[in-house]
Amino acid sequence: MSGPRVIVVGGGLAGLAASTRIVESGLQVDLFSLVPVKRSHSVCAQGGINACNEVARQQGYSEDQHCDETLYGGDFLAHQAPVRTMTHWAPKIIDLLDRMGVPFNRTAEGRRDLRLFGGSLFKRTHFSGASTGQQLLYALDEQVRRHESEGNVSKYEYWEFLRPIIDANGRCRGIVAQDLRTMTIRSFAADAVVMATGGPGLVFGKSTNSVMCTGAAAARCFTSGAAYANGEFIQVHPTAIPGADKLRLMSESARGEGGRVWVPKTPGDPRDPRDIPADERWYFLEEKYPAYGNLVPRDIASREIFSVCVDEGKGVRGENQVYLDLTHKPREYLENKLGAILEIYRKFVGEDPCELPMRIFPGVHYSMGGLWTEYTATSDGQLMEYGAPNSMMTGIPGLFAFGEANYQYHGATRLGANALLSCIFDGLFCGHGVANHARENAGTDADDTLFTSAVEAEAKLQSRLTSSTGNENPYAIAKAMGDEMTAAATVVKTEARMIEALDAIRSLQERASNIGLSDTGLWTNQNLSFARAVPDMLALAEVMLMGGIERKESRGSHYRTDYPDRVDDPFLASTVANWNGGKPSIEFEPVQLGIVEPRARTYGKKQTA
Repeated sequence: MSGPRVIVVGGGLAGLAASTRIVESGLQVDLFSLVPVKRSHSVCAQGGINACNEVARQQGYSEDQHCDETLYGGDFLAHQAPVRTMTHWAPKIIDLLDRMGVPFNRTAEGRRDLRLFGGSLFKRTHFSGASTGQQLLYALDEQVRRHESEGNVSKYEYWEFLRPIIDANGRCRGIVAQDLRTMTIRSFAADAVVMATGGPGLVFGKSTNSVMCTGAAAARCFTSGAAYANGEFIQVHPTAIPGADKLRLMSESARGEGGRVWVPKTPGDPRDPRDIPADERWYFLEEKYPAYGNLVPRDIASREIFSVCVDEGKGVRGENQVYLDLTHKPREYLENKLGAILEIYRKFVGEDPCELPMRIFPGVHYSMGGLWTEYTATSDGQLMEYGAPNSMMTGIPGLFAFGEANYQYHGATRLGANALLSCIFDGLFCGHGVANHARENAGTDADDTLFTSAVEAEAKLQSRLTSSTGNENPYAIAKAMGDEMTAAATVVKTEARMIEALDAIRSLQERASNIGLSDTGLWTNQNLSFARAVPDMLALAEVMLMGGIERKESRGSHYRTDYPDRVDDPFLASTVANWNGGKPSIEFEPVQLGIVEPRARTYGKKQTA
């Protein structure tokens, strides 16, 4: 196959789905991944993927209900046509994955099983035990391997994206990347580039994300001229295992399968949880939200757990932790539905969740923000136009963003099990638009100096880092950044604390200009790669804080005690950051409505006198 060529950066679900769709459209793909594709962060997803099916319809569910739940869950900050399109494509995506061989759990009748997930009172989450991401990733990887064997996909594993190559007309013409083994820096030409590089969890130091989730790739696109939207909306997952090195996710599926969150009514109660009778336990989510109980969305559950532990001092054993209790469920049932996460807990905590309640606390998990992208709506404004060549294209023509690197679909809070859906939807639906864009813009060769000068710029940056005599440790700077961002910009925010953190981040940016490396070699130098990413992470941290300061309201995952109410006028709008003269600026873009009218987002919270 010859003709137009597309570069896909990122080997997770969005990147694999995009690669498959683009090749099936008749184009060739160069696929880049920091790690082996099957180790991409998508492999860590646990709980499931949302979609309406016939069983859900028998409950009274529908694609439009899924759309409403997603918009309501996101506090109406998402453009509505993309969300409706995604939810209406969801059943077809599940059918396709089923045909690919994904081992979805089945009912006794042989139908695909469904589980409850946060933000819904209907079972509409398809799952493969508690390792759904792994199963989906492996299935799509098989498709890409088939195309690779036929010569239509060239895979570049252990390669790091360094920058997009932008021509004099502002169009993306390719990328510069580095082989992380030989440290060779090369340019690659393409008719379109898709960024599917995931989220920026490492900006917060410890998170549930993999160590390669720095956000550096998106930041490099941002500082090259692509806007970054809704950076202040960071999802803190309510149930993670606290750890000295990182946080380990305990899937929302644990609550979906009947897990109950509680603390002893007596603060600091030293008893074994099995010895604490039910009337001496405080099931605070069930008490405060009687309709949804433990199935409230993640931002609400995280704030309630944070409040119980930090504000009220009622955490288990006097620490910042609560119980997530599955012990009332039969062991066989739990092993069948949740085996993967039970094994993680046993390995890292040394206790059996089938016998003892898990001890968990919220942890940074996902970014609703990402590179700003556009789309074309149908004439009635209800859906996206299939095949439109600007589908999820950034402000740089020819540069697209898919998956968590894209800000669309989730608004102010992502519903659990919508992430896997949005990644695959982007690849399969919007990948067709990428192919059309590449065809329409193929055939014009860029000047060779455009590519050589881009490589020379990256080689110069590398040389500056390896020859630096600076005394700043990049890991120390990153830790200070993570501590500041976690304290100032996660569960609870105030203007004063965000301004303090912003000053600290800008001070760290100055320090980052004086970084020195402990390893200056040019063979598998991870120290160099991380040091290069630190200024990029700091750029995103600055955007997140600036957006949080400008958004003087509380909406979804952005909760401010100094502005505790949602304010639709003027904040029913996305924050859009642009890179101007070496620093970011913030403006607001109104959200496109037309399908669901915004309403109060309460989830039936019980009112107190």
